[in-house]
Amino acid sequence: MKVRKEYLDALEKLKKDTLKMGELSQIAAKNAIDALFNHDKALASKLIEENSVIDRIEFDIENQCMRLLALQQPMAGDLRLIGTCLKIITDFDRISDLAGDIAEIVLQIADEPYAKPLIDVPRISEITQGMLTDCLEAFATQKIEKLQDFSERDDMVDGLFGQIRRELVAIMIENPRTITSASHLIFIALHQERTADHACNVASRIVYMVTGKRKKLG
Repeated sequence: MKVRKEYLDALEKLKKDTLKMGELSQIAAKNAIDALFNHDKALASKLIEENSVIDRIEFDIENQCMRLLALQQPMAGDLRLIGTCLKIITDFDRISDLAGDIAEIVLQIADEPYAKPLIDVPRISEITQGMLTDCLEAFATQKIEKLQDFSERDDMVDGLFGQIRRELVAIMIENPRTITSASHLIFIALHQERTADHACNVASRIVYMVTGKRKKLG
């Protein structure tokens, strides 16, 4: 009984730590866009500094998964949970890295006027934040209904990114002096589009964790 309890406690800790990493990655993604929108170099610098915390959590979760696989020989649902954690922490790490990339750009451009008003960039952020919230809720509760429309939401993000890119390219052609600023904004939008892709990866893995069936989302 003691061994069984230790095993269940280890699984519960794995779930909690994975959820914590996801939450921190989501916060990083939000803070990156907040820093951009508010020209907030202090917030951008703080985000970059805190990225190492997420890296340490990822490493710890990997070790937890390896110990469970090596010592407990989990089966069925438990095995899918451990496999899902191993997969989605990579996506969470990439989301935090992309947020850090945006923060690096903010440090370069925050003191200058942006090439165009930030209208669609916050809209992409709103969609991706919703996707991440639904992923974390589904992971915690194993209720996956809110993940079913991720392909449609990903298409919306792709469409907004395409629109931003077209508008900024037109601005660069009209006024070559905006090339540097506009290019930075294109990269920021691209990083957000990739964040949505990682959210889709997470959602797909959670669906598999819950149902045992593979379903590609996005």
